[in-house]
Order: sequence, then C-alpha cells, then structure tokens
Amino acid sequence: MMNKDMHRSPTVRERRMDASDELLRSTAPSALLTMDGAIRSLNAAMARTLGRPAEQCVGRDFGDLLPASQRLSAESLVAHAATTRTVVMRVLEFPGPGQASVVCLIEARAVKDPAGGEQLVWVHSLHAENDLSGLLITFRLAAKAANLGLCMCAPDDRQVEWMGGAPALALLFPEASVSLSSVVGRTHPDDRKALRRLVRTAAIQSPWIGLRYLTENDGWHHLACQARRVKLGYSGPERTFAVVRDDTQREARRRRALVALSAQRQRADEVTDFSSALITATTEQELQQVVLTRLAATFGGTGAALVFVDGDRLRAFSDAGIPLPVAKALQDLSLDAPSPFTYAIRTGKPQFIPNRKEYIRRWPHSATLPWIDQIGSNFAASTSPLSPLGDQPLGAWGVTYDSEHHSSPHERALMTTLTDLAGQALKRIRLQKARIELATALQQSMLPTLPEHLPGLEVAARYRPSQDGLDIGGDWYDAFVMPDGAVALEIGDAQGHDVDAAAFMGQVRSSLRTIAADEPDPGTILKRTNKLLVTMDASRFASCTMLHLDTLDGKVTGTSAGHVPLLCAHKDGSHEVRELPGGPVLGVVPEADYAEATFTLDEDSTLVMVTDGVVEAPSLTLDAGLELAGSLAGEALHAGLNAEATADRILDTAVAMGHIDDVAVLVIRRTG
Repeated sequence: MMNKDMHRSPTVRERRMDASDELLRSTAPSALLTMDGAIRSLNAAMARTLGRPAEQCVGRDFGDLLPASQRLSAESLVAHAATTRTVVMRVLEFPGPGQASVVCLIEARAVKDPAGGEQLVWVHSLHAENDLSGLLITFRLAAKAANLGLCMCAPDDRQVEWMGGAPALALLFPEASVSLSSVVGRTHPDDRKALRRLVRTAAIQSPWIGLRYLTENDGWHHLACQARRVKLGYSGPERTFAVVRDDTQREARRRRALVALSAQRQRADEVTDFSSALITATTEQELQQVVLTRLAATFGGTGAALVFVDGDRLRAFSDAGIPLPVAKALQDLSLDAPSPFTYAIRTGKPQFIPNRKEYIRRWPHSATLPWIDQIGSNFAASTSPLSPLGDQPLGAWGVTYDSEHHSSPHERALMTTLTDLAGQALKRIRLQKARIELATALQQSMLPTLPEHLPGLEVAARYRPSQDGLDIGGDWYDAFVMPDGAVALEIGDAQGHDVDAAAFMGQVRSSLRTIAADEPDPGTILKRTNKLLVTMDASRFASCTMLHLDTLDGKVTGTSAGHVPLLCAHKDGSHEVRELPGGPVLGVVPEADYAEATFTLDEDSTLVMVTDGVVEAPSLTLDAGLELAGSLAGEALHAGLNAEATADRILDTAVAMGHIDDVAVLVIRRTG
C-alpha cells in the first residue's frame, strides 16, 4: 500500500525554510534577522564565528552575541539596513570558535522572505581576502584614538609589522617591518622572557606587561604592551596584534621633529593605500567597499556615504557612521532636489559645510525638514562630485562629522584628487575597460593644475605617456606660490613604469609641497624630502630639479637631485644649458645634502625644465637632445611665441623623434 505522505504538499513552514536556506547557503557566515535585530536563522559558518551552537543563537539579539565593544556598531548596522532599505557595510569583530576573535567585513541589507512576505535583514560576511588592510582600519583608528601604537606578528613569520596608531610610537620602529630577533635584541635582557611569552600568547587577550626597550635615537623607553589573537576574515590568516603604550615622559626637540616626520609618513601611506585600492577595484561592489571602509578615516570623519546617479535619482550606500536621518534622506533622492550631494553633482563643485547653521543658511528649506533637529548642532559635512561639470553625472561621495569641522586647503585638494580618481574608476568599471587604464587615470589625476595667474610670469606644462600608451610613468611637474611670495617650480621622474611608480611619484610631489609650506630653501626641501623617503624605506628613487623664483627681481635659486640640466633661452634666439649643483637622487642616500646655485632670469627670457624622455631617444644622445630643445625654445622666444606654444613645440618635436619614455615639459617665461 502506497504511503499517504509520499505526495503530501510542502507546508508553509517548509516553504519558508527553503526560502531562508537560499540566503544562508553561502559558505561564508550568514544570518537572517528580524527588523529589530533578533536572529531568526543562521548558517553553520555564522554559528562558528559567533562561537556557540546555532540553537543558542536563534532568537537572541545579534549584537548581544558580539563583544561589548562591537554591540553599538552591530545595532547601528542593522538599524541602517532595516530603516533605509539600503546596502550597508561595516567591519565587525566576532568571538570566533577558538582562541582568536574573527574580524569580518559585514554587509547588511533588507530582504523579503519569498514565502511569508516578512521583512528581514540579511547579514553576511563579504570576501575581503584581496583587501585585508581594509579590515585593519578599525584597529588603527582605535589605537590612534587611545594614543597607542599597534603592531602585528604572524605565528610562523618572525617579522613584526608596524600598523600605525599614535605617531610618536612609530619611532620605536624606524622601518615598517622588522625582524622579531631585532625587537628582542633591543629589549632589556631581564624583560625578554616576558616579550617572548607575549608573542606566543594563546589567549584572546593578554594582561598588560612592562618592557624596557632601547631605541636608536634617545635611549631606553618604558613600554606597556598587551597582545591578542585575531583572525582576519572568516577564512583568512591568524595574526597576533599588540597595542603599545609609551610611559616614558621624556620630550626633546629632535623627538618632536621625528614625530612630525612619522606623521607625514603615516599620512602618505594611508593616501597611497586608498589610491591603490581605488585603482584595483574592478566592480562597483569593490569600489563601494574601498570607499566606505576608507573615506571617513582618511578625512577624520565619523561617517561616509557614496551615491550613484541612476537616471534622474540617486542610489545611495553608506557606512554605519552616517547619521540615520541623513541616510534616510538620501534614499531615492531626485537629482533636482536641493541638497549638498545633488548640488555638487549638478555644478561639479565640492561642498564643505562646517556646521548645521551653515547647512541651513545654504539650504533654507532644510529648516522645516523633520530630521534636521536630530543630527545635532555640531553636525558638519563635506561632499565632492565623482565627475566634473560637463561630463556625464556619475555621483558623489560625502563625509560627515559629529562636531564642527573646517576643511583645510590641503584636505580639499586631496578630496578633489581622490574623487577624480574614484570617478575615473567608476567610469572604467562600467565600460569594462582594462585595469591599466585605471592606473593611467591615477597618474593623470596626480599631475597638478598650474596656477592661472602668476605675476610677471607665463608658465605652461605638458605631459605625454610613452608612445604605446600602455606604460604608466613616474614623470611629474609642479608650480605653486610659496608663503614668502616667490614661485616654486619643480620637475622630476620617479623610477619605473607601473602603478607603483605613479603612486610613488604622488608621494614625492605631495611631500615636496608639504615641506615647502614651511621651508622656502630648495636645498633644504630636497634634503628633508630625501630623509622622509629614506625613513619610509621606499623601494624606488626619483630625480628632481627644484627652483625658487622671486618674481620681483627674477632671482632664481635652484638645486638638482640627479636630474637632467636646465635650459635657459633668450630673446635673441640664443640659449644655454645650465647644470645645477645638488646631490644624489631622492630616496637612496641617508643624510644627503643638496647644494644650490643662484642666478637671475632676465625679462623676456625663458627657462625650460624637462624630463629625460624629452631629450633622450634611441637615435639621440642627452647632449644632442638638450641642444635641440634649447634651440627650439630660443627660436620660439625670438618669434614671439608664448609659453604655451613653446611647450607644444618642444613636446611635439620630442614625440616626432620617436621617444619611447614618458615625457614632461615645464616652460617659464619672465614677462616683467
């Protein structure tokens, strides 16, 4: 007799379980939550990551199963996804199944149960193996906020890596990575046993221990250290992290100078890391991850949002630090609606709003909106478009602050550079172009816009990549007004033709600008830049020529770091090659000095600064190339051509000669 249950239809409960299983089928940790954060169901991977059997998790609040320090972040993540119906991301730390906690990038989104129609929140771990450094940002921020240092050691790798935190503590590790044996060797003999026990700790978190540590520069430091085991990603590597507190009270002028140097290095590394991550993003999902895990940290904010233009409306994504009322207001916002995001997209102009009072002044309608009183009186925000006016609107990103914030000129320039780069990345992702084109966009975004008006001067610059259009170069130029009123002029060439060369070029150029803000002397600027690069243990070097030009009397002070000579052309058509004194290329020789020369640039005379790609070719020696470029400059000046036309003539001739390297030209004509 046939069993009567063989043809039984699935019950509603069984259909609901099948629908839920679809969302939990991933091998990565995944769970379905009610709208108020209670766990309705979860997969085995999530149960293991929470460190308890699945039956002990169901019905419990998701945040209650995490460490106390993570509960507010988890509740905010779920609340944003449930309330705004958007995809929200945040790095969270889980208890883990063993002696190490697990750090994962968690995505939360609102979903509907296909069977029952119930509104749920689906939380699951994203694949982050290609961007493990993004998982460490929360550790670095927490360490910096507590004035602690952070270092990391792999169980089988006898190296200790410095991860950031308080700049002063970076002095303990002159290099980003040092051998464990070197660290032990600098520890007081009576404290080495405790240090080894700390490195081998099997506990989730060790007690604080005291160490006496000998530094290279200022003797013994008394340190307090605490270690813990952390797993980076659900299936990622396990690491031992240590936070370090310097209890030494000694302060000295030399130490303060080194602290500032360390802060510059750390800042440069963070910007380079952000830029590189934007370049390597190959999907919109990856781009969202890069922006939402780095943007707020890069600009010292508390939250970050990214919006894409979708027809005539906005599609928004945010980290869990964005105030909930702001996140809700961005959803499905019309491109014509009045707001900082839409205004930035429509005009191509970044918006920097220092406080709520200024926000209401610029957008008076917001005073009547129900959420304006919920964001706090000290609310501040910065928004920047992903594409300039005239291009197809792509979107924008924004940073929020929970206190009044006034953006510096350097911060505004950096935000513009990074949004330009993000916009280039998004355009190429959508067009499915090669990753090498994204790298080219990085270098183009790093080349500066020259000042439009410099008293008594005409300045023009040209750059062209190598002839096949695929190699990424390290050539750069720059011109800017210094605090003393003189004009700084520079041109250089970073070693290599790849993404790293372009990133290193950006580091060198930004370092020169930063140091020049406090130091007018070209020789000292190159010396301090060289010291910074050597301290960073950079694997590349760069040549450079730098000039300090007084526009009132034409006095020029110049120096060179292993760069090709300078050209000077005159009204009568003559020219000369001027070999500047200086020193070695930047980033190789510690404590190098850079000698200077002083001369006068007469009225109606022209200086020409070039990279070696302009004056060297398969059939052209350096001397012959300099002679050719100098003759072209002299002829152009004699014919009454301006700086722009002179730069075009020199560049076009270089390209016609079959130069295979990338080329850069900077032309400066003194008009009065």
